[in-house]
Amino acid sequence: MSSASMSDSASAAPSNWALIRRLFGLAWRYRVHCLQVLGIQLVLLTMGIVGLSFTGLGIDYIRHKVQGVPLAGQGPLNAARDTAVPTMPVSKFHLVLPDDWPPLQVLGMLAGLILALALCRAVLNYVYAVSVNRLVQQKLVVDLRGEAYEKLQRLSFRFFDANTTGSIITRVTSDVQSVRMFVDQVMIQSVIMAISLTVYVIYMASLSPGLTLACLATTPLLWLLSAWFSRKVQPEMVHNRTLVEKMVQILAESVQGIAVTKGFGREAENRAQFDAANTAVLTQQHGIFWRMSLFSPAVGFLTRINMMVLIGYGGWLVVHGRLPLGAGLVVFAGLLEQFSGQVNNVATIVNSVQQSLIGARRVFEILDAPIEVKSAPDAVRRPRLEGAVRFDHVSFAYDGAEAVVRDVNLDVKPGQCVAILGATGAGKSVLMSLIPRFFDPTAGRLLLDGIDARQLHLDDLRRSIGLVFQESFLFSNTVAANIAFGHPEATPAQIEKAARIAAAHDFILKLPKGYETVLGESGNTLSGGQSQRVAIARSVLLEPAILLLDDPTAAIDSETEHEIFEALDRAIAGRTTFIVAHRLSTLRRADFIIVLEAGRIVQQGTHEQLMKVPGPYLHVAGLQLVDGRELQQLKLKEGSA
Repeated sequence: MSSASMSDSASAAPSNWALIRRLFGLAWRYRVHCLQVLGIQLVLLTMGIVGLSFTGLGIDYIRHKVQGVPLAGQGPLNAARDTAVPTMPVSKFHLVLPDDWPPLQVLGMLAGLILALALCRAVLNYVYAVSVNRLVQQKLVVDLRGEAYEKLQRLSFRFFDANTTGSIITRVTSDVQSVRMFVDQVMIQSVIMAISLTVYVIYMASLSPGLTLACLATTPLLWLLSAWFSRKVQPEMVHNRTLVEKMVQILAESVQGIAVTKGFGREAENRAQFDAANTAVLTQQHGIFWRMSLFSPAVGFLTRINMMVLIGYGGWLVVHGRLPLGAGLVVFAGLLEQFSGQVNNVATIVNSVQQSLIGARRVFEILDAPIEVKSAPDAVRRPRLEGAVRFDHVSFAYDGAEAVVRDVNLDVKPGQCVAILGATGAGKSVLMSLIPRFFDPTAGRLLLDGIDARQLHLDDLRRSIGLVFQESFLFSNTVAANIAFGHPEATPAQIEKAARIAAAHDFILKLPKGYETVLGESGNTLSGGQSQRVAIARSVLLEPAILLLDDPTAAIDSETEHEIFEALDRAIAGRTTFIVAHRLSTLRRADFIIVLEAGRIVQQGTHEQLMKVPGPYLHVAGLQLVDGRELQQLKLKEGSA
């Protein structure tokens, strides 16, 4: 979490209890599915206890027939009790059978009941697994990941500038899985554990209260151990998530910059960097695993003490006739074993709690991030703009930083073309980003057709603006789909018309499948000039009133530049156009030019006007002119100045 936004959110981070309450609220959305899962578990719990009781009854019946040991009370298999013989506590499950049933028939019936219960439990366990998968994978994970992605679409560029790609990807993928873990492995398992432990304790106490207290005397130590483990492991897991995020970022950058890596022969250094990050994750995880390796055996040891007490004290009760062997001690042992198994789950639940809280905090940071740019409640709907743009004392600064655009005043009529010239960092791209409201001015107003841009509906505003960037991004889809990206309902005829305007139709037809050719990642199967022309077609298809061109010919050769400008001349016609440019061939095409320095307009006018005035424009032009006479005239002008 190295970004500013993450540090800001950390300073106001919600407490663990606040996160848990919110996670319970999230689970409440899926309460029907959760209740279904819990209901299945309750049935499984009941079947397990009934099956265990039948096993105990079978053991007592065998002892009764073989050794003559009397059955307990009005027992499940003894309809006529011998009152002369001291009896033991009555079993909880009663099966009244005819006295003339032979022993094999009785035992066969008990075995059949146990087998039937086992088959039913197997079927229900399958249903349970399917239900949990449907809840946490097909519902919760998909919905939550969709919410996070939808929120990312509405966040401003400020959020993406402040957070790395690796961080965002990790939050939408693995951290969402951590939230799933809370519902599946924490909430549901905790409720199941609480119900199971309660039922087991009540049943064991009904068999022998004293034995129950003796066997469960170590349970408070388990809760103390769990609390200690939780406090120790949470900071380690937070640090581990940060290391994983760093590793993902290194991986993402190395994939994106593979051409640079190979071009400079830095493969070995990149491998070493990734190996170091990967090893750091592993080394840090060893600390977590070490604590887990101590915690789980400690829990297991405490539960084994319970079994030791059961054998000693429980055996004494059986010997002295105070507890039946089958329906008493054997059933009690089975219940205690299941009780211990549930308690052993504490280690898994505690570990899951820590991971889910860390992941939830990071996912909720996305869901809670403020949407800085959005439509006003009473936004004006204007499906089609005329294209008039006015900057009225506009300034812009990032949070806590120096202004990058300062007191800009500019009035552009519909259909005019404005070129923007300035050194790196002068504020050119930021100035253009204010028009489609990627950012809002921190001072002044931006008016479109005389309406404050903040009062226009955001969808209408952006659909009236076409953008072509210096390096246009194309998606891994067909050429037609890329051109129709902003207008998915466009017909093939409309797509072709836009491609012809952008001078892209001819080279598209030469592709293997024409308009249905699938482009590689980021459009890397096309040349730079071809990608730009597809991007121009994408913008033209919208028939925008305003066209923003952010130095679209900076990264291409002169011949390709000529082809691009043939396309741009057709695209610009009749549209208000802002174009960031450094080449005279581009600047000359504009109706007028503004020159920015440190966010301020220091010069403005036509090419001819600015060529007559000493200043930054004349200097830039002089560096590019190759005609000796023009260059000599420029030197004379600068000398006289």
